[in-house]
Amino acid sequence: MFHAPNAFQRPTLPPASRESEPRHHAPAATDGGPAPASGRSAQAPAAKRRDAYFDNAKFLAIVLVAVAHSWVPVMDGSRAARALYMVTYTFHMPAFILISGYFSRSFDMSPAKVKRLITGVAVPYVVFETAYSLFRRYADDPTAAISLTDPWYLTWFLAALFVWRLTTPLWRTLRHPLAVSLVIACLASLAPGIGDDLDLPRVLQFLPFFVLGLQLKPEHFQLVRRREVRMLALPLFAVAVVFAYWAAPRMELGWFLRDSAAQDMGNPWWSGVVMTLALFGCATLLTAAFLSLVPRRPMWFTVLGAGTICGYLLHGFLVKGAGYAGVFDRNEWMISPIGLVLVSVVAAAGVTLMCTPPVRRVLRCVTEPDMNWAFRRDAARL
Repeated sequence: MFHAPNAFQRPTLPPASRESEPRHHAPAATDGGPAPASGRSAQAPAAKRRDAYFDNAKFLAIVLVAVAHSWVPVMDGSRAARALYMVTYTFHMPAFILISGYFSRSFDMSPAKVKRLITGVAVPYVVFETAYSLFRRYADDPTAAISLTDPWYLTWFLAALFVWRLTTPLWRTLRHPLAVSLVIACLASLAPGIGDDLDLPRVLQFLPFFVLGLQLKPEHFQLVRRREVRMLALPLFAVAVVFAYWAAPRMELGWFLRDSAAQDMGNPWWSGVVMTLALFGCATLLTAAFLSLVPRRPMWFTVLGAGTICGYLLHGFLVKGAGYAGVFDRNEWMISPIGLVLVSVVAAAGVTLMCTPPVRRVLRCVTEPDMNWAFRRDAARL
């Protein structure tokens, strides 16, 4: 949901995950303040390593995530809203995960990379899983347990990213990693006994998108940005919406969440394999279409791409808080088209504010902690 530098010249961890971005990759212009005179020369090269295209893609993806989450309480009874939800859920997290995989290509289990994995993914997971559990206990369920092994709501993405990154060296050595990951995803879709620890069904069923990102190269992104692909993107989305409108009353939304096996939804086991492969194909096409439409030049929201981890982790409080407060229950008009538009605008504006440099600076202590006190100084030489 989820929580870095993004240049072709030097792939690293994206903000989709921690999407962690080392502080020297966040120049003062990104943080929203003037750079100290002593640091300008060091920060100038770092600024050149950023790629506006990926910052734009990450920000637009996190806006889609927040908006889609806001639709859940207001789409009942609206076939059109359900269709839009299905289309968005088909590709918004796959796009986020694919970009995370692309910037995880250099992960090699070295001490420095492991340190960044812990500080950029594990620490935010522990902090926000605890925060969400306490929020849920106070606002809705006094008996809600605090369990770091059972992610609640959107923190599953950080747990999944931690597992995926740890397995990166394996996928980089296999001859056919994408095929292997698809087999694993298919098996997970027909195995109801996997359990919910670390939201393992999602970890395994979303795995192919992370592995696909690991296989991508800069030229692949250049390919989807070609004029011919952009011209096909809007017709593709139009076809997807029309098909989703037809399928809305016929298809279960659980397929898009990828958190259950086929049998858990009352379907035959073989349908898990069929839907896993079908959704992977659809998600890949829609993700390519989405990436083709992302502006490649700096935009007003480009700077917000470095703060998507904050937007991802914070917007859940906004959506769930509105639900706990009964905002959607007391206003029947919210399930109307006007209400859907209003909720979408509020969600988009809210997550945009949460990605701003001031919010990022406030949360840096938990999303980008140094934690040098916890690691050996000579770890890089080991």
